Amino acid sequence: MISYSALDLLALLIVMSGIILQTWVGIGFGLLAAPILYLVDPAYVPVPALILGFSLSLLLVLNQRKFLSWRRVLPAIIARFPGCWCGALLLVAAPTYLLSILFGCVLLMAVLISLFTCKITLNPITLSIGGFFSGLIGTATSVGGPPIALVYQGVDRITARNELAAFFLIGTPISILFLVLQGRVDMGSLLLSLKMLPGVLVGFGVARLCDNRISVSSTKPVLLFISSASAIMILYKGINGWWAA
Repeated sequence: MISYSALDLLALLIVMSGIILQTWVGIGFGLLAAPILYLVDPAYVPVPALILGFSLSLLLVLNQRKFLSWRRVLPAIIARFPGCWCGALLLVAAPTYLLSILFGCVLLMAVLISLFTCKITLNPITLSIGGFFSGLIGTATSVGGPPIALVYQGVDRITARNELAAFFLIGTPISILFLVLQGRVDMGSLLLSLKMLPGVLVGFGVARLCDNRISVSSTKPVLLFISSASAIMILYKGINGWWAA
């Protein structure tokens, strides 16, 4: 039987909160939950956090499969593969802190452009660009949600949530595979993921119960806020690494 300490219960609460946010708008678990889980215990990041995020994507896709357009999100999924490959090459060619500073600045610029100058439309070209940079930045910095979320900022919340879930359902295993090849996935990480799985199930259930009370309007303000916060977090990590070097 699995037993839970006080810290485990705190981690479960953090997981639930992140799951609720991502169930509502499509991203946010990695930004809200992963950094706080790391403070509770570094073992929660990155493998358990990725597995829990994948579990949520699976639940969402299974629950919303009738309302999901795989054909539309397919260009982003396909483009993520070369993006991950390029991200892995960059990790070998350049220091991680330099990549974090570069991509943090690029993300902030993309947010500002979409906020003040032009509207990003959802089409195969923008989806491919978003998918590629999601794979690239996600592999290089572990934060891959914002590039693809920016593409979905102008659509309704349900469409954005469902199609982002499909994107992460296929994309997250790619990231996990890279970690397996690096020898960073062990039995301890898998057991910790299993221990936190009730937080995913409860968080998903709570979010679904409240789902009808949330407006199905554009998620642009929330997605832009989360993307901005992600960019600042990436920049902070890069500047910290540069200072330490």
